[in-house]
Amino acid sequence: MKLAYSPTSPYVRKVMVLLHETGQLEDVALETISTTPIGPDTALLPKNPLGKVPALERSEGPALYDSRVICAYLDDRAGGGLYGLGARRWDTLTLEATADGMLDAALLMVYETRLRPENARMPEWVDGQWGKVDRALTALNNRWMSHLQGPLDMGQIAVGCALGYLEFRHDARGWRKGRDALSSWFDAFDSRPSMQATRPPQA
Repeated sequence: MKLAYSPTSPYVRKVMVLLHETGQLEDVALETISTTPIGPDTALLPKNPLGKVPALERSEGPALYDSRVICAYLDDRAGGGLYGLGARRWDTLTLEATADGMLDAALLMVYETRLRPENARMPEWVDGQWGKVDRALTALNNRWMSHLQGPLDMGQIAVGCALGYLEFRHDARGWRKGRDALSSWFDAFDSRPSMQATRPPQA
């Protein structure tokens, strides 16, 4: 298999952490891709017409894209059980969706300053995106700690990667303030070898 890869993408990081945790790292070759919404990499488009990483090429069918689809596929392939059964499965999927929603908003904030001309930027729009992140962080701290502290699952991986991205790109906003339980959980989760091995380069 071949994974369209960017070392700073938090969506790619989700896949990489799962590969580490399920022992599949050696089954996947990495193809580094540089792509943005206004400048998609042409090599990526045949694999994902949306022009986004990650995308996973496989021998038994068309390329898979969207990190949630790829992670579900790789978990099934390994029999990893990272999505759980019964009620826990739906909680896990909800946590993964929450984490991905945080990433969507946080990434749009980055694009606003990096891709949009300064005279066209909307601080109110950026604040609106952070509002989504802020509400999700509060929900995680107040509602989801018992799940996060349970057996490893895809919800935890997704949340861990989302919080790692906030530290990487938005640390100045102080996401930890007033969220001691979530902050302590992240410190412990971030020490896992799979998280340490997938840390984005500081640039």
